[in-house]
Amino acid sequence: MKRRNLLLLGTAAAATVGAAVLLTPNRTEVPLSTAVPLAFPGLAPRLANAARIEVVRHDGTLTINRAGEAWVLPAKADHPVRPERVRELLVGLTELRLTEPRTANPEMLERLGVEDPTKEGATSSLLRVLDAEGRPIAELIVGRRRMRVQGNVPESVYIRRPGETQAWLAEGRLPLDADPNLWIDRDIANIPRERLRVAEISRVGEPPLVLRRGPDAEDRLAVVQPEQTPELDEISVDEVSRAFEFLTFLDVKREADMPGERLGEGRFELTDNLRIAAVVHKDGENIWVRLSAEGDEEAQRLNARWHGWAYQVGQWKEKALVPRLADLAKQERQQPPAEQAPTAQPPSEQPTQPPAPAEQPAQQQQ
Repeated sequence: MKRRNLLLLGTAAAATVGAAVLLTPNRTEVPLSTAVPLAFPGLAPRLANAARIEVVRHDGTLTINRAGEAWVLPAKADHPVRPERVRELLVGLTELRLTEPRTANPEMLERLGVEDPTKEGATSSLLRVLDAEGRPIAELIVGRRRMRVQGNVPESVYIRRPGETQAWLAEGRLPLDADPNLWIDRDIANIPRERLRVAEISRVGEPPLVLRRGPDAEDRLAVVQPEQTPELDEISVDEVSRAFEFLTFLDVKREADMPGERLGEGRFELTDNLRIAAVVHKDGENIWVRLSAEGDEEAQRLNARWHGWAYQVGQWKEKALVPRLADLAKQERQQPPAEQAPTAQPPSEQPTQPPAPAEQPAQQQQ
């Protein structure tokens, strides 16, 4: 009996081990993300020589040039681009993988968005990474992105190599934008309005204007020069204190190329030993501003960003940076004219006579 029990136990153990082997997944199987081939094998070390990035579309070409350790936009006076955007694009190229081939029929390429990028109305983009001599390091026609239906599925996009008709579905992320404003950081400053203590405005052709906040934290900004003022609009006065709150630019130029005629200068004193000067120009309907700061480390950080640049800001910032006294005065709102009711006829003093009966035709005599 003991021997029989031992044999039974040994058989059961062998069956258990066999089932475990069959049910255990193959740990040596290569995941899909590394099993499929790279679109550009060995690209990473060659990108060290990258000097120019081009995004070519049917309606124009976006160019990004390398300037030392930075990347700049020639279309925006060589303003630096956001380095993380360039890094994300180049890393995306090195990690892009060819998941599966799609159509090679030239007539079907438009459905995937990988048609000729120079064709009128085309939705495709030609991405080119060039070295300093203009030689291509990587070239790719980028088409439509395929929507993800699951949260853990990587992004994918349809691509095609220039000169080939074979289209591919590729796995990876390529943040490709042809709008230059999406490549640069357009934030100028974001200083809370509560920090503004004094604003001294010198506007061409206008008397000096000074606004000051009281000593208490809840005090509002008020006009202290001139002493006699019309009734002021609190919202307009408060806009002066918001001059550097969420301040962004619409366009940028070199400081020496700042367009327009000078409107004046606003000098602003803020808490924490910060002082800001804003020189404002007006070019047609556009408002341009040149900024500089004085003070401690915060002023140094601001000057590092502002120095050498002139910014086009929203038209409403004119009344915040260089307001006139008339801009701060309360405006009388004109009431819309009331609808006029039809004029009633005045009652007659004499009673109205009933209308005379209609005259009957005379009967014909026999």
